[in-house]
This record gives sequence, structure tokens and C-alpha cells, in this order.
Amino acid sequence: MQWRIKPVLPVTKLMGAVAIMVLAAAFAGADPIRWGIAGVAAAGVFLWALRDLLAPIRLAADPSGVTVVTGFAGRRHLPWTAIERVRVDRRTHRGLRTEMLELDAGDAIYLFSTNDLGAQPEEVAATLSDLRATAVSLDENQVGPA
Repeated sequence: MQWRIKPVLPVTKLMGAVAIMVLAAAFAGADPIRWGIAGVAAAGVFLWALRDLLAPIRLAADPSGVTVVTGFAGRRHLPWTAIERVRVDRRTHRGLRTEMLELDAGDAIYLFSTNDLGAQPEEVAATLSDLRATAVSLDENQVGPA
């Protein structure tokens, strides 16, 4: 199973980077400071979009464990035994409700939003729990009684 970002996100971010430069052309004139600020902002948004293009799959799971994106576009495979807890973190702040999928791997916690997963965190947590239970039962059957 794989969960990836929604395709509209990097496109929107790239359009935002272009919009920043268009606005700079319209309002900055010959002011180098305004151009510099616009350039830095556009580059930041472009790099943010580039990450989405380089690593669109944020979470993948199979019977051996899960693979998560780390850093800019790196990957880390975590066996099921390394994952201590899978839960959905729900928070309400200023009338806005957020849900994040939380994978607790002991030494690190990985958080994924609905935009990161392209699905509701509750659904992904249920799928991961089912896959984990299946993987654990397969391991117990392969080991057998001692």
C-alpha cells in the first residue's frame, strides 16, 4: 500500500512561485531589495514544490514494515517491530480541526496530514493496523512453536 500527496499540491505551489515573481515584476520596479525578497520567497516555494515532485509517496506499507519520507526526499524503512504506536492525533485550535497520522518509532515520531497521505488519517491508521496484525500473525505462523 502507498499513500501519496495529492497531485494538485505541487502544481499549486509552482503557480504560487510564479505568482510571486509576477507580483514582483508588477510592484517592485527597480528596487533590488523587493526583488531579492521576492526571489527568496519564490525559491522557497519552488523548493517546497520540488520536494513534492521528488518524493510524492510519503508513506508505504507492506508485510515487512513501513517506509517513510525523511528529510528533503530521503526514505527510511521501519520494520513493524520498530513501530510502537500508530494513532490519529486530533486537535482543535481557533475553531480549526486538524487530524494527523502519528507513527511512533521510539527514536522518532512521523506525522502525516491528509494532504501528505491523499486520504483521511483515520482510514490509513485502520489499514496500517490491519496490515500490522496480518504481518505479526504471519511471523508467528512461520516461527511456530518451539
